[in-house]
Amino acid sequence: MQAGNEIIADEAPEAVLNGTAVAENQELTDEEGTAEAAPTLEEQLATAQAEAADYKDRWLRSQAEFANARKRMEKERIELYSMATADVIKKLLPVLDDFERALNTVPDSIRDNAWLEGIDLVQRKLFTILENFNVTPIEAVGQPFDPNWHEAITQEPADEYKSGDICRELQKGYKIGDRVIRPSLVAVAE
Repeated sequence: MQAGNEIIADEAPEAVLNGTAVAENQELTDEEGTAEAAPTLEEQLATAQAEAADYKDRWLRSQAEFANARKRMEKERIELYSMATADVIKKLLPVLDDFERALNTVPDSIRDNAWLEGIDLVQRKLFTILENFNVTPIEAVGQPFDPNWHEAITQEPADEYKSGDICRELQKGYKIGDRVIRPSLVAVAE
């Protein structure tokens, strides 16, 4: 029995929705007046579990996207550093070439001069700096011509080298790891 708005305990179990008492199997009417059944506790639990699974899936995807973005940014940072290093080294190579040419053409009469030893020391320091950046010269003379590492300027007859091998290096090439900074300018045996 129900007196006014009070619910009496001996009646059928009821659920309270929006402040009104409704029996579990009783139909509800929505705002448009269409009838729908009230969701049971199991249905509400299933809906809540589905939402929780959806939220967890979205969270895991967000975490994966964030981790991928971080890896991509780190890779880009390393690549930019490598490119910047290569650009600076590429600008230093002509200086190193000039030192080498100057030291190769020193007259014998001044080979024992102290200032010449200083110039030689500066050249060795430049080589050391390049080695610290993992810069190495590209092997050329006696090697088979490889367009990835060498740039052929001319072909020359050479008895001591077989055809297609490099017989003379006109300008030394350099690489960082496997990346060419500057290819070797070479003459290839005919």
